Amino acid sequence: MNKDKFTPIILPILIIIFWYIITSVLELVNPYFLPSPGSVCNSAWNIIQSGKLFVDTMDTLFKVFGGMILASVVAIPLGILLGWYSKLETLCSFVISILRPIPPIAWIPFSILWFGIGTAPAIFIIFIGCVFPILIYTIDGVKRTDKVLIESAQTLGADDKTVLTQVILPSAVPPIVSGLKVGVGIALMCTISAEMIGSSSGLGYLILTATNLFDTGTTVVGMLVIGLIGLILDYVFGLIEKRVFW
Repeated sequence: MNKDKFTPIILPILIIIFWYIITSVLELVNPYFLPSPGSVCNSAWNIIQSGKLFVDTMDTLFKVFGGMILASVVAIPLGILLGWYSKLETLCSFVISILRPIPPIAWIPFSILWFGIGTAPAIFIIFIGCVFPILIYTIDGVKRTDKVLIESAQTLGADDKTVLTQVILPSAVPPIVSGLKVGVGIALMCTISAEMIGSSSGLGYLILTATNLFDTGTTVVGMLVIGLIGLILDYVFGLIEKRVFW
């Protein structure tokens, strides 16, 4: 048995033990500031039984994947074109350079004005947050394509369409997958922020509501579920990334 498999869980176990000692044994922290592990478990059991945790988690995942898919549909084809046609990249680079540094959260007021309250503004915020990382990774992937492969294909009589689809696109897949991996983390953060401000459902709304009611146990449960989702998605994209790079 490989002992290294258990190494990553050592620190989380130590943190939980320390957390239990300062909250339940020594009672050094007010429960309103930091609930005990037992309180968190009770809150988790209550919202699991009520079905609310499942509903809010599915709602958040729907927004995450909705925004990610929309961003991918726009960013990947556009990134391939900008990476392949330098004049088109020059034309668009100034606008991209201005819009890319703007935090997605800054778009929340406009998302509410344009789409109201609910799922649509959250998906829009996720789209804004994901589209630029995926776009940049795609452009970089196209530009990193081995020039020898391109010239060889052209020498054999391949036209631009064939070079693009048969040479450049396969070469750009690994960076595109890396961009998607970065994008999914940003998507999750954007979703939670958007749900706290412009939504009436999802894990972000659950956390905000619980905090307003001083139900810190439920707040921690929501945070832990978000972290768990991020861990699972990171693991899945990591597997895809390893497979693609291999």
